[in-house]
Amino acid sequence: MGHAWHQQLKIHEDGPCRWRIPPVGPMRVPGRIYASRRLMEGIRGDPCVQQVANVACLPGIVGYSLAMPDIHWGYGFPIGGVAAFDAEDGVVSPGGVGYDINCGVRLIGTGLDWEDCRNEIPRLVRELHRKIPAGVGREGSTRLSLHDLDALQVDGARWAARQGFGSKADLDYIEERGRMGGADLEAVSRRARERGLRQLGSLGSGNHFLEIQRVAEVFDVAVADRLGLRKGSIAVTIHTGSRGFGYQVCSDALAEMAKSPDLVSVPDRQLVSAPLGSSIGRRYMGAMACAVNFAFANRQVLSHVARQVFEKTLRVGPRELGWHVIYEVAHNIAKMETHQFEGAERQLCVHRKGATRAFPAGRRELPKTYRDLGQPVVIPGDMGRASYVLLGARASLEETWGSSCHGAGRVLSRSQAKRDARGRDLVSELAACGVTVAATGRGTLAEEMPEAYKDVGEVVSAVSAAGISTLVVRLKPLGVIKG
Repeated sequence: MGHAWHQQLKIHEDGPCRWRIPPVGPMRVPGRIYASRRLMEGIRGDPCVQQVANVACLPGIVGYSLAMPDIHWGYGFPIGGVAAFDAEDGVVSPGGVGYDINCGVRLIGTGLDWEDCRNEIPRLVRELHRKIPAGVGREGSTRLSLHDLDALQVDGARWAARQGFGSKADLDYIEERGRMGGADLEAVSRRARERGLRQLGSLGSGNHFLEIQRVAEVFDVAVADRLGLRKGSIAVTIHTGSRGFGYQVCSDALAEMAKSPDLVSVPDRQLVSAPLGSSIGRRYMGAMACAVNFAFANRQVLSHVARQVFEKTLRVGPRELGWHVIYEVAHNIAKMETHQFEGAERQLCVHRKGATRAFPAGRRELPKTYRDLGQPVVIPGDMGRASYVLLGARASLEETWGSSCHGAGRVLSRSQAKRDARGRDLVSELAACGVTVAATGRGTLAEEMPEAYKDVGEVVSAVSAAGISTLVVRLKPLGVIKG
């Protein structure tokens, strides 16, 4: 993957938790990495730094090629990468979105107190694992007709709410209100449709999960109260995406772009890109929107099923359960957004690959109830330590196109994690930490063991120190469902 000019790359500290990569070779803009000095020790020699530089070479890129502190090597873009491209002169890159289009996280608050239901966590985990399909290739809980699939690709979570999965009120607390415009059904292949028909209402595998958590620490009481998160209360996080449907959309686009006469010159073939205004660029954006909407619908369905499990298992009604969507964010997405740059408003296509939108107060895209507050930013960690809720801060809009980190970030490959886990009883180790886990296979537990990830506390501390997000609460895992 390396080029001769990669040997010239230098990294300079450029402020609190900021590191600059000056342009060399074909780089059109500098790179910038957000990380503490300690996190940078692990990042500095990683190939993901070269990927930050490669993204800086793409036509129409504006400002910087950015990376969050959870950065690690990915396909084309690094995971944790953010880049914005001019609407007229820029490109769209499937590698800047990823295979799991709109992989994202929904955070749900409840009226439950941990002290009152702590003994029920193992039973909840068992029932959730029984009701929610998880694992590679697993079929979903909801059967679709072709007509339903078409409607879902256009309307996302709105379609799911109309079918009785959750309520219309949920939509206000989902990025894009649960529906991305511009969906183009004609741009979606038959194979993608076949895969989508079978997988709605499923978690998938890898790092996807459903997690029961308690609010362990509150950093900002006023904001936490507004979100319905009080110390000791139970929350639920759902992390999944567009499943095989989105994977196929990405795979199809990569193959189509590689053969296109509109193909632009890139330093890495995994960064295959097309001009935003080209027919193939528009076609990918239309197919991507269909996959984005599939993922929104998928999390809406899963949230509904999880709520039913809670009510039945705990024998509580809706009022006592107090189930409410706090916010749902997308991780792998490219969106047209309006931003200020060099004193003027610009229409930009913002790619967030393993990064979270983190708008501060005032943006019209936010729900009215949060508009004076800022956007909740949900940051899941590994299943043994913690997750966090942050709030978008002003510096994010000034520096990162309104973006923040998305999770802990891997430090071990999946194969290395499996080797390191040999001979260990991870279920018992997690139980000793107070975490009940149910997984479809031992391999997934090994791949996802806590040591495979950076300490999410260090990651969120870095974005907080950089001023792009502020800390609200820390969530402690209690029960985890893994694919």
